[in-house]
Amino acid sequence: MSQRIHLIGVCGTAMATLAALLKQRGHDVSGSDQNVYPPMSDFLRAEGIRTMSGYSAENLDGEVDLVVVGNAISRGNPELERVLEERMRYASLPEVVRDQFLWHARPVVCAGTHGKTTTTSLTAWLLTHGGLDPTLLVGGIAVNFGEGGSSYRVGTGPHFVIEGDEYDSAFFDKTAKFLKYLPDVAIIGNVEFDHADIYADLDAVRLAFRRLANLVPRNGLLLLGADSPDAAALKTSAVSPVETFGFAEEADWRAGNLSVRDGVVSFTVWYHGVHFGAFRSPLLGEHNVRNTLAALAVGARAGLSADVLAAGLAAFRGIKRRQETVGTANGVTVLDDFAHHPTAVLETLGALRAGYPGRKLWALFEPRSASSCRRVFQDAFARAFGAADEVVIAGVFRSSLPEAERLSAEQLVADLRAGGTVARHIPDVDAIVATVSAEAMPGDLVVVMSNGGFGGIHGKLLQGLAR
Repeated sequence: MSQRIHLIGVCGTAMATLAALLKQRGHDVSGSDQNVYPPMSDFLRAEGIRTMSGYSAENLDGEVDLVVVGNAISRGNPELERVLEERMRYASLPEVVRDQFLWHARPVVCAGTHGKTTTTSLTAWLLTHGGLDPTLLVGGIAVNFGEGGSSYRVGTGPHFVIEGDEYDSAFFDKTAKFLKYLPDVAIIGNVEFDHADIYADLDAVRLAFRRLANLVPRNGLLLLGADSPDAAALKTSAVSPVETFGFAEEADWRAGNLSVRDGVVSFTVWYHGVHFGAFRSPLLGEHNVRNTLAALAVGARAGLSADVLAAGLAAFRGIKRRQETVGTANGVTVLDDFAHHPTAVLETLGALRAGYPGRKLWALFEPRSASSCRRVFQDAFARAFGAADEVVIAGVFRSSLPEAERLSAEQLVADLRAGGTVARHIPDVDAIVATVSAEAMPGDLVVVMSNGGFGGIHGKLLQGLAR
């Protein structure tokens, strides 16, 4: 039955994607946000979703069957206050996903501190390529789906492949989103401390993932990263069957014989010690081989052969903002990457170093996420950027944090220099562009790292380099 559904905070990727999925189901969907701006506004418009810029109680006039409250919305929001005062029916994003889509599906929940967007996108693509017609919901843009890529896909098959985010659900529900997703298969690739704004320490993060592991039914499957001690330790929390994946000798799904040539990674896979197949992937880095192993395991469980999976992997075109080539100007290549956690930075730079041997590697980093702006990762970032030849640290985005809690860009630069890495702190985006444009040479590789827009630096860099 069609409903009128209104989303508060519609411009986040997950909320916008949910809006599109609800529209596909035949619901009358609208949404509001503090600012509605491209590219998300273009996406919503193309999906036929009415949007309002700015929050107002009047946005809820008329009959509204359900209000979806985003996790960035808190008390004081005028729409939320009307919802509460008039006792309108409301729910969080993960509750709506569960109730609208998952009860009658076979959810594949892809979770972990790192790599979940890639694993989700690749898993859905392998099932799609294999003819199983899954549904997809992911917090990124998977290039293989739709024109120019998409963060969702509506299929007729039983599988619903979803990114399992450990971030909280809503102001009224501080538990992890992934606890609502009814996993038939759960992938937990790795577990580390992150989201310092909502998790007090690593033990709190471990607890959230233990709860996810404990949700998988006895006829399901829990896939755990063998190379992550805290992920592997979740085996004791499982009631379901468990399989592991990684490079460790004891892993059930094990990769080896890695080689990189012309931007393609080749490797061999063994399952329970028996040769499963040889694979070629466009995704650079050992971390992406681990992500691929998890996706292969899901595909094999669904009945796809190694040959079909290998063909699907070779045809995978990646995810936007994950080692994405933005452009080349005067022989300098600019890449965009979402990395903002020290481990993700370390793995991404290591992958680029291996994939582009002999090229000078620049890393431009904007500390923007709630965790990367905090001092808790001060020392870890100093180690993470060591693989780069030149490092530029931008201004700390959340500058309102108390100094004792805030990442020190100056100290990070000093630590990098002490370790032999050329590093600078340049707070202003235009000044970064001017510096890199003047100093980068043909053949250099410039990777921009941020989980936000970074002041439009990508386009500005290409313009500056082209002059």
